[in-house]
Amino acid sequence: MRKYIPVLILLLALTARLIPGPRVIDDAYITFRYARNLIEGQGLVYNPGERVLGTTTPLFSLIMAGFGIVGGEQTPYPWLALVVSAAADCLTCLLLLHLGRITSFEKAGLAAAFIWAIHPYAVTFAIGGMETSLFVFLLMASGTAHAEKRRIPAALCASLAFITRPDAAILIGFLVLDRLWGILRRKEEWPAFTEWLALLLPAAGWYAFAWLYYGSPLPHSITAKMAAYRLGENAAFIRLVQHYAQPFMGNRLTGPIGIGLGLVFFPVFFMLGARPFLKKLPAAWPLVLYPWVYLVVFSLPNPLIFRWYLTPPLPMLMLVILIGIERIINGLAFLQKSPASQKLVSIVCLFLLPFCSIASEWVAVPDHGNRTPCPDMAWTKLEDLYSQAADVVLQDYRPGDVVAAGDVGVLGWKTRAPILDLVGLNSPVTGKYYPLPAEDYVINYAVPSDLILDEKPAYVVILEVYGRLTLLKDERFGAQYHLLEKIPTDFYGSDGLLVYEVNR
Repeated sequence: MRKYIPVLILLLALTARLIPGPRVIDDAYITFRYARNLIEGQGLVYNPGERVLGTTTPLFSLIMAGFGIVGGEQTPYPWLALVVSAAADCLTCLLLLHLGRITSFEKAGLAAAFIWAIHPYAVTFAIGGMETSLFVFLLMASGTAHAEKRRIPAALCASLAFITRPDAAILIGFLVLDRLWGILRRKEEWPAFTEWLALLLPAAGWYAFAWLYYGSPLPHSITAKMAAYRLGENAAFIRLVQHYAQPFMGNRLTGPIGIGLGLVFFPVFFMLGARPFLKKLPAAWPLVLYPWVYLVVFSLPNPLIFRWYLTPPLPMLMLVILIGIERIINGLAFLQKSPASQKLVSIVCLFLLPFCSIASEWVAVPDHGNRTPCPDMAWTKLEDLYSQAADVVLQDYRPGDVVAAGDVGVLGWKTRAPILDLVGLNSPVTGKYYPLPAEDYVINYAVPSDLILDEKPAYVVILEVYGRLTLLKDERFGAQYHLLEKIPTDFYGSDGLLVYEVNR
């Protein structure tokens, strides 16, 4: 039976993603549009004719484009993204099993793999069309290969991770540091040519191309988000700490009490697990340190923390916590006298309790989208609203009409129109209009009136709350645009999703 465990874990991971089916997140449609434009001969761009690097995941975009070449116009991008992500999550599960086995904490490794197979943060973004699953796998693979001194796979996975998302540099920096330290102490040989090639060729090739093609290798979306969004002091840190306090989720079961207990116990379990893990696998220290450095790096600039930003640290965080729990169970004298009792306690603490916590965050019949079981956090109601807004725009759309919006994924994908990205991810022109005064914000984002009035898009699609204190109070906008449709919604405290058209 033991030899079939990896197969069962993989089947569980696949089932947990195939049953919900695609529930695509708005940002994933941006990736799909880059891929579609590339295979249609428009280049790797969001708006044809505008060479702007607005995607932070060029590798995933290229993978989608590769499938698109085969599938043509009928390419089912949501399903292809789901399959790629499901495969990546399966491989991550195998890595967790492997790390548990080689460090003599097989139960913890099995528990971590079992939990990752059904974890809402893993499943949601796999079925959501995002690059998150691929990114997590490449991080785990590079760290694991490095710890086992498999130099070429470690270098290649690190390089590919860097092309998947630039924040892979957090882990890569420590991997390089550990490699250099080994060389300086003369315990390791200087990297062979093949290792250099594996590390530098993919990343250097992409960033050289990006520099020549876009004028900069850095995604424009990184600086755009920092300028456009306004958050309270330490908002990112607070959000991350809350997340780290509940790696197995369970908000429905415990509420705020769970966060309080998690803040106390999980760091203790992590420290108890880190020591024996590193004793068995010393070169894995970059993986162990990664979740905490990730927390610091994302807290300092205080960005808006999107849900998929919370996923990458989870596999190692959970694994080391579970190792700490397994170590406690193994060290209890009264359980050592009764192997049956020890086994039962291990099953309850390592598997049953985390499973109940995770399972409570799933819903059997969602109230929208596919009516199959899925994580509660995999909601796409806002995407459905933007799809309705796209239909409104297309009723009287004229070729060349520019559509302005703050959330551009669904609109850009469905309308194929030139998009004025009001946040600025794909439209650098917006940068000069931010930041706005604090009094212009109702929530963390607001549309600058002058941006619309200067650029004069044919359509403006925004949640009411985005323009409540700016655009919608500006008499100039009211004189030049008329309301086409108000789609009812109260998302983010908004009074509808508004579709405006310029007076022609």
